[in-house]
Amino acid sequence: MEWQRARVAEDGTHHVVSGEPLYDERFDEVLAFHAPGLAPVRRAGEAFHVDVRGRAAYPRRFERTFGFYEGRAAVRGREGWHHILPDGTDLYHERHAWCGNYQHDRCAFRDDRGLYGHLDPGGRPISATRWRYAGDFREGSAVVQAEDGRSTHVRADGALLHGLWFVDLDVFHKGFARARDASGWTHVDRAGRATYARRFAAVEPFYNGQARVERFDGGREVIDERGDTIVEIRPARATDFAALSGDLVGHWRTDTLAAAVSLGVFDGLPGAENALAERCGTPVDKMRRVLRALAELGVVTRRSDGDFIATPKGAFLCADHPLTLAGAALEYAGPLRERWTSLARALRAEVHRPDDIFREVARSPERCRTHHRMLESYARYDYEPLVARLPIQAGDVVVDAGGGTGTLASLVAATWPSSRVFVLELPGVPAAAEPSVPVRFVETNLFEPWPVSTDVVLFARVLHDWDDPDAIRLLVRARDALKPGGRIAIVEMVLDEDGPGGGLCDLHLLAVTGGRERTCRDFERILDAAGLRLVRVQTTPSLPQVLVASPA
Repeated sequence: MEWQRARVAEDGTHHVVSGEPLYDERFDEVLAFHAPGLAPVRRAGEAFHVDVRGRAAYPRRFERTFGFYEGRAAVRGREGWHHILPDGTDLYHERHAWCGNYQHDRCAFRDDRGLYGHLDPGGRPISATRWRYAGDFREGSAVVQAEDGRSTHVRADGALLHGLWFVDLDVFHKGFARARDASGWTHVDRAGRATYARRFAAVEPFYNGQARVERFDGGREVIDERGDTIVEIRPARATDFAALSGDLVGHWRTDTLAAAVSLGVFDGLPGAENALAERCGTPVDKMRRVLRALAELGVVTRRSDGDFIATPKGAFLCADHPLTLAGAALEYAGPLRERWTSLARALRAEVHRPDDIFREVARSPERCRTHHRMLESYARYDYEPLVARLPIQAGDVVVDAGGGTGTLASLVAATWPSSRVFVLELPGVPAAAEPSVPVRFVETNLFEPWPVSTDVVLFARVLHDWDDPDAIRLLVRARDALKPGGRIAIVEMVLDEDGPGGGLCDLHLLAVTGGRERTCRDFERILDAAGLRLVRVQTTPSLPQVLVASPA
């Protein structure tokens, strides 16, 4: 068992035992020995395995070789990746785009489509299912990542272990796995249940019943398996007083960005202080002050020649950016901020019905362009990754209810060119759309009977603008417009039943429109009241999810 004592020499060309060379041969690269006493080596562009005497274990040559794990070694040849046995023979005939090492009689691999799976001891896939990623097995399960970016655990036969999905996930260690949900990191048991209510910025695996964690305030502590603090090992880096003070002046950021957009600062970049001051009509000293604040916010930076330029984040505030948020800055600091001042009154009221913001926007052509340019950017950013998940078939008639200037409808028309796509909007809104938008606009009141019969209705961030009674009225109008076999797709953020995520967005809707964000149970309730049933919830890589409903 001399190979067990062997180590890679400092120059990486051979192996040594107690500092003495194990053999006379020298290679370009060597890796560690593994059972049954073979080590991967590479020389003159050829890779193979050698024994403790430095002799080749077999006559074959590969492009890369790796260590033997559970009697099998991953190798890369001209035709791709596969595994070999200690005598150099192939474990199986197939070739892969990549394969890992065997752990617990399973091995991860990637196919030519870039998708992952697992192999059994004979090199056969354990399941026909493929994933965006698949990791090694440990304690009877492995982590896999679905197309939408969420992760879960699978058993050795490829079946789901608990069926729960997380933002990020780790393998089990001593019965617990690190897991990240929308609120932060925690530990879960084999049923996928969080073992405590707290969430952290980072957690380590449990070791003898304890784990080191980092809180969101930068402090670190050691917790037990119930999530209780055993000892604090680093105090908070940001005190609660300082954090709350920062929250109280959050409007400083919004107002600064909006003022810079209004002055035209970002559209004058790159530029020097003097040139920007002249362009924007401000004294040089005041331009210097606003540039300092913008640099603190990370939206501009100063080059070595003295000129200021927009950072990648700041570029979104340029008017000509494809996803410009310049209009969003003006809206959030102006008309939408004004509505927030009524929040306390809205919270006291049994029913809060602010003035209809959509009619307010539609009455002003300039405001309509600004407001809908903001919505277009959010739509392009969020909807492009999910449009293929909509329940649409070739040739369908599709209605995008409250679809603004047609951003989502245009994506639908491009994805299903044989479909007819309509946008139902208030009078005045279609005039703000680009002339090239390949959809038909119909000016109407969504609360009145719809002038079109359709296979699919899209409600993309529309229902959350209304309280439950009005949302139900809209759903009834949509149901009545459906052809036989029709379906409704609701594109919305879905709140967790218990977590805090989305709370501020919910208050924003209350103050601005009188609407609300909803949980899945909330959607089921209003759908039922409208004579509809929830068929499925389709997760997406974006923040919004797709809820599909049909007549009950």
